[in-house]
Amino acid sequence: MRTDARHVKFETPLGLMAVSAVEEGLTYVHMGVEEMKDVWGPEEATPVLARAQDQLEAYFAGELKDFDLPLAAEGTGFQHRVWAELVRIPYGETWSYLDVAQNLGDPKAVRAVGLANGRNPIAIVVPCHRVIGSNGKLTGYAGGLWRKEWLLGLERGEPALFA
Repeated sequence: MRTDARHVKFETPLGLMAVSAVEEGLTYVHMGVEEMKDVWGPEEATPVLARAQDQLEAYFAGELKDFDLPLAAEGTGFQHRVWAELVRIPYGETWSYLDVAQNLGDPKAVRAVGLANGRNPIAIVVPCHRVIGSNGKLTGYAGGLWRKEWLLGLERGEPALFA
């Protein structure tokens, strides 16, 4: 994490979330930070972080489908290409890793797409949860498969998951 990053933490239906940003934009969204609470240090709200928290809370309430936040995640050129493709996946839909690789013009890059997807530091805002296996099954998710299932259920409008 960048040393000039600031962060805020807040409760969500998926547990405590930490959101980090630098002046240029959002750098990190991490779910389930209860076990990491001492790692984050003091909180300091910024305009970008306030917008991110507001938009994430609206997303969790089912009131927001598209985020409008400046992004400043660190990554390789390929990772940024993959993450830009993830943002194109419509709310409530899923694509396979193969779909993403084909959209990038390299169907043989499925594993590389999977690795880049797994290194996405801006979960939910860059919707890596919308990527599934070619067989239609949920695959790994850094936040835990139950969170991926919950997020996809939210986007499909399955209220039973949210009671």
